[in-house]
Amino acid sequence: MSAKSSDRFSFERELWQQGFQLVAGVDEAGRGPLAGPVVAAAVIFPHAWSGSDFDERLRDLNDSKQLTETQRNEFFAVLTSLPEIRYGISIVDAATIDRINILQATHRAMNEALAQLQPQPEHVLVDGKPVKSMKLPHTAIVKGDALSYSIAAASVLAKVTRDRMMLEFEGQFPGYGFAEHKGYGTPQHLAAIAGLGPCAIHRRSFAPFKPMQTDLSLHIG
Repeated sequence: MSAKSSDRFSFERELWQQGFQLVAGVDEAGRGPLAGPVVAAAVIFPHAWSGSDFDERLRDLNDSKQLTETQRNEFFAVLTSLPEIRYGISIVDAATIDRINILQATHRAMNEALAQLQPQPEHVLVDGKPVKSMKLPHTAIVKGDALSYSIAAASVLAKVTRDRMMLEFEGQFPGYGFAEHKGYGTPQHLAAIAGLGPCAIHRRSFAPFKPMQTDLSLHIG
């Protein structure tokens, strides 16, 4: 493994040493589900944390998928309560996902989350692949949410925000099990869709809702 994997501030530190003071991490939650929004978050940790001032409560911060729900909620509380941490969270709903597609919706959420950070970051660390629509200079890091504290923080903020929304949707749209599967295509969710049909937060552009394409040539002649 890369040496960077043992130092989850290494990407930020390299940029700080190059003179960039404002380095943001950005990540999303909810690209794959059949229902609900996609949520992105952006986080800037203070430059001073490159030394010994790092808040020890965040020492085990990691990719949200590698944390328990309790851990995510605890980290969320710390991240959103410390005044020296700046963050933005953006939500793009299912209707918009259907209109512009999930990739564009994800990128929109990322850009909107970053736009909430004032002053704007000088460089952005992005989980996964480069974002063509991102006007800010950025570095894409595969599995970045496990390699960068900034991206991990964004991962937690996005995941917890989305999960809490899905819990609220459970009350608005009972019977689908949103509290359990958070909108992902589990057997339970697919069975509910088969019995109840889609609701207002289902992504109609996703299978199994998207109509099958008909080959018109089969009906000619």
